This record gives sequence, structure tokens and C-alpha cells, in this order.
Amino acid sequence: MYLSILILPLLGSIVSGFMGRKIGVTGAHLITCTCLILSSLLASIAFYEVGICGSPVSINLVSWVDSEFMSISWEFLFDQLTVSMFIPVLYISSLIHIFSTDYMSGDPHNQRFFSYLSLFTFFMLLLVSGANYFVMFVGWEGIGIVSYLLINFWFTRLQANKAAILALTMNRVGDMGLSIGFFAIFALFGSLDYATVFSIAPIVNETAITIIALLLLSGAMAKSSQIPLHSWLPGSMEGPTPVSALIHAATLVTAGLYLLLRSSPLLEFSSTALLVITLVGASTAFFAATCGLVQNDLKRIIAMSTISQLGYMVMAVGLSQYNVALMHVVNHAFFKALLFLGAGAVIHSFADQQDVRRMGGLINFLPFTYSIMLVGTLSLLATPWLTGFYSKDLIIELAYGQYSFSGTYAYILGTITAGLTAFYSFRLISLVFLTVPNGSKIVYLNSHEANLSVIIPLFILALFSIFFGYVFSDLFVGVGSDFFGNSLFIHPNNIAMIEAEFSLPLIIKLLPSIFTLFGATLAIYLYNKNPYFIINLTETSLGRKAYTFLNNKYLFDVIYNYYIISNGLKLGNIISKIFDRGVIELVGPYGLSSTLTDTGFNISKLDTGIVTTYSLYITLGLLSLLFLVFAPILIDTSLFSEIRLVIIYLASLVLVLIPSNYKLNN
Repeated sequence: MYLSILILPLLGSIVSGFMGRKIGVTGAHLITCTCLILSSLLASIAFYEVGICGSPVSINLVSWVDSEFMSISWEFLFDQLTVSMFIPVLYISSLIHIFSTDYMSGDPHNQRFFSYLSLFTFFMLLLVSGANYFVMFVGWEGIGIVSYLLINFWFTRLQANKAAILALTMNRVGDMGLSIGFFAIFALFGSLDYATVFSIAPIVNETAITIIALLLLSGAMAKSSQIPLHSWLPGSMEGPTPVSALIHAATLVTAGLYLLLRSSPLLEFSSTALLVITLVGASTAFFAATCGLVQNDLKRIIAMSTISQLGYMVMAVGLSQYNVALMHVVNHAFFKALLFLGAGAVIHSFADQQDVRRMGGLINFLPFTYSIMLVGTLSLLATPWLTGFYSKDLIIELAYGQYSFSGTYAYILGTITAGLTAFYSFRLISLVFLTVPNGSKIVYLNSHEANLSVIIPLFILALFSIFFGYVFSDLFVGVGSDFFGNSLFIHPNNIAMIEAEFSLPLIIKLLPSIFTLFGATLAIYLYNKNPYFIINLTETSLGRKAYTFLNNKYLFDVIYNYYIISNGLKLGNIISKIFDRGVIELVGPYGLSSTLTDTGFNISKLDTGIVTTYSLYITLGLLSLLFLVFAPILIDTSLFSEIRLVIIYLASLVLVLIPSNYKLNN
């Protein structure tokens, strides 16, 4: 049953991809959706057996690498962490498949699209279920490649090509660090199996653990889009909207978080690594929220929100609150998928328009879409008793409950970020649904709610966004809950849950909610009642500079393009034109052949046919031979004693060959 969870999406992908012409578009829809729904049902049973009943399963299929003392198997581990990740990945992927049957109905390459979607899901399942770092790495690289194919699905669009290449190359940077981390783990622990590595970790040198943890973090930063490896994520919006939803909600960006959660027994023994993770997460959350304030593309605003929420999750990992981080991963997956699919429904009904400044007044045309977008937004803002509230606010409270520099830093930035998130989220709602219409009349007349295959996934995700946190919060993050067993490890010195729940001052607990309420109210007021205030703000010199700075995302792209990429291309050109070409011409095959040819040509010149020249060669050869024979008597030749005989042999050969050559010529 457990392996069927992985195999079904792969089967759907293979059938849809390789037999697409045979089964047709409807067949591809039917097979991939059926495989995903069956896999989701099996994952629900696995969640009950492993999670609720507490009986993890390990399956060892076959040996993969068996060299000296390096032994790696195709082994799968289904523990509480794995089955908890299965739920959002498979549920959301199934709903996105159903949503895509209508959303992508006009595309001529439906079979290819559904094949990629199912393959993406398979690699994510492989990543979270591997029992060692190598199996996990196969899934890790798999989702990287398929994300390239999906972002670049409309491959005739230049912008999609560029976005896909950026995503792939920036992830290579993180993958390089991750690969070095795996080599270091093997060098230090002699194994890449989770059970072996984690059991030895407490007795290993802390400096070595810190280096490994930071290398693993570099991989997680690229996949989960943390500063400074974040700039690929907004660009990934060039793919179809279902792809954006799948990447941002349940699969690609959560892979980095999963790596950190899985490696908790390593991270807990390095206070330095935890400090760095906290600072990176808090800074990313704040950075993305400020950039989200000025974005005008509907999907990019939600993408900035994703980076910000990922910052919260990484921050929770740095605070050693792995169960809360996982809870936020799962919660965020549901309401972020809801927001993206809702945005897709808006774009699809509004003549593929994505600029929020050209929308407005859509509440009268798309009331259902407005309702579910509002539910997703309120859940994102951690509105009390909605799903996001049970993890997002708890992360901010736990940051303060650490009573440390990093904890206070995270609390302050997390609280400010909550207010900024509320502002740009309600800015989106206002500009798209509430303000005066800014689009053309014909587009509004053609706007309509989508079909049932779009409405049903949105409705189900809305239910999850409202109720999931309330139902599962005690199981995942309840005080005293032992749901995760040995799958997550929190060092006894780092436990702060009780402190955060019961000992913090009331104002500390309420401050994020106050900021959120203020940000939401301010956005509604400014964009509906007093829009000229924002316009006048950007008319000033300081306002223009601030807007430009935030719109350019802190000039990260400028720095990359002008200083890193351009210099890298120049260096590559030098290496290609001078070193590579020079080495090939001087030393390589071409150089070797030309050297041999020239040498033969020069030797042939010695054969002049003049007797006096040959007598000179004989005399020189004889003198050289006499010198070499009697050299030990004349000078100290200890250094040349090894090669002396070889030289004597060669000189004798010359003396023998030249007279014979002379006879032949005459």
C-alpha cells in the first residue's frame, strides 16, 4: 500500500506522457486525476496508521550503491513527518489536477501538461519518503528538473524561457552546497542513512555539525527561496497558474523546509546554525513583505506572500520549533493553493489580464471567487480561528518566548511583517474586487464564474483553509502532544512551547493581531476612500525613490546581473577562448599531432646526403657516448645514475642507425 502512494502518480505520468496520442485529452485527464485521488486516499489511511496509531513503516527495496563501506539502498521511511507531508502534497495536487482539466482545456498540449504535473507530484513524494539523503536527493533533483519543464511549459514565450533557466540555475547554487554537505556527512558519519547519522550526531564535534548544517541550509535557501537565493520565485509566475499553485503551495518550495525538518537531530546540536537560520528566515519574511507592497501583477503579489510565509517557517526552524514549522507548512499549503487558484479563476475570466491596476469592481461579476479569495486572505492574515492563526501567530509568540537576541529580532520583524502582509493582501482584494472598474467594458461583459471543475477544488480548499488548523492544531502543536515521536527532535534546552502559551504578557500576544488589523484597515481605507493619498506619496522625491527601491526588490537583480552574472560570463569567455582553446591547441589532440608532425619533419632534415655531415653526427655521438660512460669518474652523477643507461642506449642506437642509413642511401 505504501509504495502504491508513490507509484500511482508515476504511472499516471507515464501513461499520459508516452501514450497521450492513444488515450486522448479526456483519457489523460481521467487517468492522472484517478491516480492522484487513489494515492490521496491511501495517504489518508497511511496518516491514520502511522500518525494516529504511531506505527512507522520502513521498506528496503534493493541495494543501490555498495562500494567499500559505502552502502546505500533504495529504502523508504514512512514516519509521522512523511505522512504529514503526504497530506498537503497529494490533496492539493489532486485538486489542482481537477482544476486544470477546465483551466487548461484550450491548450493543445494537455497530455504533456498533466504528465508533468503527475511527475512533479511523484518526485515530491519520493523526496519526503526516502530513508536516506541519497534517495531524498533523487526526488530533490527530480522536482528541480520538472519545475523547469512546467515553468517553461509555454516554451515559445521568451520570458518563460528566461524564468525557467533562472529557477534552474539559482537552484544549482543551492544544490552545490547541498551536495558538499552530503559529502561532508558521509566523510564524518560514514553513512547517509537517517537512522545512522542522527544516532551518531550527539557525539560529533560541534564545529563539524555547524559546517554541515550551514551547507544543508544553503540547499534549503535556494529551494525555499530565502535571501539571497530568492529571486527565481517571482519569475516562476510565467508558467500556467496551476503550476504556480503547485510549486508555491505544496511541492517545490516546501522541499527546503522538509530538508531542515528532517535534519532536526543535526541542527539541534549547532547553536550557530540555528542562529543563522533564525536571522535568514526573519529577514526574508520582512524583505518579501515590503516588496509585496508595490507589486502590480496579481500572481507576483501572492508569490511575494509565499516568500514571506516561507521566511516564517524557516524562522520557526531556527527557533527549534519544528512541529510548529511543519504545521505552518501544511496550513500555508491549503490557503496559498486557494489564493493561487482563485487568482487563476480571476485571470481566466478577465481575458488573461494580470495587472491589478486594470481590474476593479469584480465583486459583482465573480462573487464566489471573491468569497474564496477573501477566505484565503483572512487565513493568510492569521485571523482568529481560521487555519493560518494556529501556526503563524504561534511562531511569532515562540520567537519572543526564547528571550534571546535572535528571538527578539524574529519577533519584531515577524510582527511588522504581519502588518505589511495585511496591507498588501487587502490592497489586492481592493484593487481587484472592490474599487471602481478600470478595465474595458467588453471584458467585464464577458466575465463569468468558472465551471464546476474549478468551483469544487476552490470550495474544498476554502473548507481546509477555515477548519484544518482548528481540527489538527492540538495534534501537531498541542502542549504535551507526542504525535511526531522520533521523527522530529527538539533539544530539551530549546523547548519553549509552554512559555509561549502561558507566560507571555497579553500585549505581546496581541501585538501581531493589532498590526494585522491596522494594516488591513489602512489598505481598505486608502484604496477605496482616499486613493489620491498614495498617488501624492509617490509624487515626492523620497516617495519615488522608495517605490523604485521596493519595486526593484532591493536591487538584488541589478547586483546579480551587473556584478555577478556579467563577470561570470566574462570569466567564462576567458576560460573558453584562452585556456580551453590554448590547452587543446598546445597540449591536447591537435597540439600532440602537430608536435609529432613537426618533430618528424625536423628529423627528416638531418638526412642531407652529405658525407661530412654524417661523419659529424658519428663524431658527436661517439663523444657523447664516451662522456656518459666515463662521467662517474669526472663528476658526481648520482642524480643521473637512473637514466644514464637509457641515454647510453639511445646514443648507441644513433651510432648504429646512422651508418646503416648512410649505406642504404648510397
